[in-house]
Amino acid sequence: MSEPVSPSSQQLLANMLAAYNHGDMSRVLALGESIADLDTADDTALLLLGFAQQSAARGTEAVATFRRLTARRPDVSEYWNNLGIVARQAGDAGTAEQAMLKAVSLAPEQAEVHYNLGLLYAQQERWLLAREALLQAVSLAPDFVEARLQAAYACHFCGDTRGAEVALEGAADWPPQPADQALILATILSSLGHQATAFHSLDQAILPEGPQRPLVQSRIAALRASLYERNNQIEYARAELSALPLERLQSLPPTEQTLRQAGLQVHASLAARLGELDQAAAIYQQLLDEGHDAQVLANAAFSLAAARDKQRRHDEAWQALQIAHAKQLAFAADFVPELLAEGSQPLDMVTQQVSRIEFDRWTPRQAPSSQESPVFVVGFPRSGTTLLEQMLDAHPDFRSMDERAFVYELIKRMQLTGQVYPADLAHLTQHNVDQLRDIYADMVRRVAPDLGQRRLVDKNPLNMLCLPMIARLFPEARIILCLRHPCDVLLSCFMQPFRSPAFMVLCSSLERLARGYVDAFEHWYRHVEIFAPRVLEWRYESVVARFDEHVTRLGQFLQVSDASPMAQFAEHARNKGFISTPSYAQVTQNIHGKAVNRWHAYREKFEPVLPILQPMMERLGYSD
Repeated sequence: MSEPVSPSSQQLLANMLAAYNHGDMSRVLALGESIADLDTADDTALLLLGFAQQSAARGTEAVATFRRLTARRPDVSEYWNNLGIVARQAGDAGTAEQAMLKAVSLAPEQAEVHYNLGLLYAQQERWLLAREALLQAVSLAPDFVEARLQAAYACHFCGDTRGAEVALEGAADWPPQPADQALILATILSSLGHQATAFHSLDQAILPEGPQRPLVQSRIAALRASLYERNNQIEYARAELSALPLERLQSLPPTEQTLRQAGLQVHASLAARLGELDQAAAIYQQLLDEGHDAQVLANAAFSLAAARDKQRRHDEAWQALQIAHAKQLAFAADFVPELLAEGSQPLDMVTQQVSRIEFDRWTPRQAPSSQESPVFVVGFPRSGTTLLEQMLDAHPDFRSMDERAFVYELIKRMQLTGQVYPADLAHLTQHNVDQLRDIYADMVRRVAPDLGQRRLVDKNPLNMLCLPMIARLFPEARIILCLRHPCDVLLSCFMQPFRSPAFMVLCSSLERLARGYVDAFEHWYRHVEIFAPRVLEWRYESVVARFDEHVTRLGQFLQVSDASPMAQFAEHARNKGFISTPSYAQVTQNIHGKAVNRWHAYREKFEPVLPILQPMMERLGYSD
């Protein structure tokens, strides 16, 4: 306890409080420094002094002041929380973490302390811990906008798309955000496909006053240009970049590296889109030479590889890919270290199987008809699923919802109730099945409120590993399996900067990819033999060679009278705007065969993995 406050101390405290309430932190600091003996000072006086020291960026002194408070009152969560904040700002991560964990233990129901702990972990790039702490803050205070934004950011880094989506629910109605937070918000919203809300958050961003204002405006312009490019609105992107010419970006000081990198990235992307490959490659190389952030370096290396591949400079492309995967693997190691072990399985769903005997125990349940069920588009990633999705979406009878992991979400919902997937599919009652379908329908309504009477297209390549769930909920559904030469699939995957840490590991070597590919198809065919679903195999090479014939065949499989609108997919994709997958630019072009046998240019790299692929290649009807 503090010593009794003397009359002079009472007056000093009153003066400090008055200055604090008027926002005069300089006076609070001056008054606090006049305290003769800090060890006997009143708690409130110390608290105000600590705040004033923090405001004056005198971090070491603020840490010492709050240490006094925690030593005096170790049971007060607020003091530990404040110590954690000032220690984080002072760069003392160890003290900050210790103090914040103590604050959490004393006040586990206070969202603020979880939020501050999450900010510390985010600053340290310990993203899994940041995600956990920030989501806890959101669960305790659902209206805590800053916590929702930071939680979404942490989920974004962890590859948790669904978590980010939930955290940003209702973001369109949030009040205007400070510019730095608006930039983060717009970036994540864009990655989730909410383009209009992303632009809205930038339009209403609260800009700083003073010399930082033009720089923040430039960062916003760079992001707007990137969003336009990502939405296939090239002219709008170029217009935004007119305020950020390369010459200006090159002359920026090192303190403005964030703006420099963002501007260079979008300049390079536009150059690549316009066929100016030498310029694009030069900029990507510059980003590699100057960058420090692992994700920025990985993305630059992947983009450089793509440019060199188009130039047929295949050795240089492969060298860039080695750099890209090394950076991604180091990043993924923080999230899924267990997957780096020999014999690990990045595609964990391949272990979830239903035997024929187990299926025989399933009790039939009422289910939607084929016309009432979604059309599922599946296949290993980079097999042409996005092209097919855009073809279906171009038809007035269908509505796609971009790539969503809703079937995986249903599996998680089962597991959260204590059920084991897929074993407990056999025990689901009619009510259970209806409830899961209702959950699925609710998730669909959130992203496709205009679905109406159109048939839903659920395109998620790795839903091929969720056939038991699909068979249980939608046994009459039409499923289209996209096929492409396995080596072309592997090469395309190897050249993509996937966001999922597990997929980063899977794609880190051709051998891992080949084994994952074989595992996925063995899992698929094992379940196809058991469930006997209605499946159309959609072979990319055949579609390219005989497009009109396959459009007709597709229409017959889906029981539509006129399939011709599907042939207008390129124009439809150009008008649609955002497409989440890496093929967003390719599907705006008409059908062509440039991607067929692309792997031949890298044949020597594939020789060691061909024995792994050979049996499945033969089963799929492909030769080497």
